[in-house]
Amino acid sequence: MTQDAAGGPATPKEDVQPAEGAAGDRPEARLEKAVGAAEQALIEFEIAVDTFRIEVENFSRLHHQKLGPMYTRLDELDAQIAEAKARKTGDPEDLAKAQEARALVMPMPGVEELFHDWMDSDGLSPEAAAMLTEQPVRPPERVRPSEEARKVYRELVRKAHPDLAREEAEQARREEFISRVNAAYARGDEAQLRELAEEWAAGPVPEVRRSESEELYARLEWLSQRKELLTLVARDLEESAIGSMLRMAPDDPDRLLEEIAEQLLAQVSEREDELARWVQ
Repeated sequence: MTQDAAGGPATPKEDVQPAEGAAGDRPEARLEKAVGAAEQALIEFEIAVDTFRIEVENFSRLHHQKLGPMYTRLDELDAQIAEAKARKTGDPEDLAKAQEARALVMPMPGVEELFHDWMDSDGLSPEAAAMLTEQPVRPPERVRPSEEARKVYRELVRKAHPDLAREEAEQARREEFISRVNAAYARGDEAQLRELAEEWAAGPVPEVRRSESEELYARLEWLSQRKELLTLVARDLEESAIGSMLRMAPDDPDRLLEEIAEQLLAQVSEREDELARWVQ
């Protein structure tokens, strides 16, 4: 073993190499790991937000289909009660209230499409009338995706999310693909989701390249801004009327609709009794 200038043993060359390797690591390496972790965290957050958004949209559609006619019936009864009261009293204030109540139930453009044949501009459809009289009625189509559809959807979004793309062309390709994924999930179309999974598996593999530190920092900034935007979207969804209702019964929203329907039926009965007293 040779001696160094101070008389001590010289460090073998092979012992120096690890230290040099550690000191010589690319400074961008840790930044790349941070970007990767931030990307995955953002995707998981977007999956949660998009899943909740679709659930809110589906629940809103069911809410309008099933409860819309009841709300319309309540508005109509309120108008009739106000008009009956105005006829009895002749009070100008009661007359103004009756006009305001009637304005609330004026026919709306496209009402047939809005309520999916549950009512029309002339009144309630047979299905809605049956529901209001507690007769058997065909329930609205269930559009909540199955658990398997949820699983395939989440996996597809994790793999094909546009936020994973670094090039504009690749990002555009992913955005188009994810739009089809979202549409299939909103319909609860499990078969279509599986076809899309096969399509993605057979598609081109995005090119992976190293970025310079400036690009990585810009990427982190964009991810942060995107997270802030999604946070606002999530808050708006949660604070919306439908979102608040859905969070009350996330595991059984159908039962929540049934409970609300029962409450509305009770209100309809009360309004009808009140109207009967005014027209006697």
